[in-house]
Amino acid sequence: MRPATAGGAVALGLILLGCATVPYTGRHHLILISGKEETQMGLEAYQKTLKESSLSSAPVQTAMVRRIGERLARVADQPDFKWEFNLIEDDKTVNAFCLPGGKVAVYTGILPVTKNETGMAVVMGHEIGHAIAHHGAERMSQQLLVNLGGTALSAALSSKAPETRQVFGEAYGLGTGLGVILPFSRSHESEADHIGLILMAQAGYDPREAVEFWKRMEEASKSPESPMAKYFSTHPGHGQRIRQIQEWMPEALDYYRKAVPAK
Repeated sequence: MRPATAGGAVALGLILLGCATVPYTGRHHLILISGKEETQMGLEAYQKTLKESSLSSAPVQTAMVRRIGERLARVADQPDFKWEFNLIEDDKTVNAFCLPGGKVAVYTGILPVTKNETGMAVVMGHEIGHAIAHHGAERMSQQLLVNLGGTALSAALSSKAPETRQVFGEAYGLGTGLGVILPFSRSHESEADHIGLILMAQAGYDPREAVEFWKRMEEASKSPESPMAKYFSTHPGHGQRIRQIQEWMPEALDYYRKAVPAK
């Protein structure tokens, strides 16, 4: 077998072995790294974030974030996750994230937009949706396929070569401002919206608040000084987002009614 053919066969084999299914949406995607490796990278990135940040000293808001997180974690059904929820003091960052393994952080800058506990559940459900769908691992797997040939890919994955770890590190590299961990594709953002809507409904939060939250995000983005323009450059437009959420709403309301039966 010629090297090119062998490399192609190896790549095809890895693709077949790496197929996984996203919870709730049922989408098939490619994951070429182990859950252990993904979780370790997430932990390293989370520890780096906390080391370089200041945790909020506001007890009420911090308790709210942790209360919401615990409710969402219960319905997310990820027994291998070691959940952690923190509120970071940074009023200029309108964002939140959930890293592989259940490491969640919310920035105080998003509090004026969430407004209430249910609004915060929209945000945290969305971010947890990214983690349980393994979007970060999917993006890294895509990058590995782009950067490495078939046989080279196999060797790099089996030996955990420095080049492979560099790809991981860059994928989970921490920046400043928005897009803290990794700019997901718009399709990933939509999928996280869908999963997050179901998670918040299962946790007993009214999913209809998601529409109101994204309307507030739209309003916040209109300010010339708002950082939200950068946020929307890598996310679905607010109009599209709201339309999609409304399409998913009947499904989410079914979960909500089961979680909170009418009295």
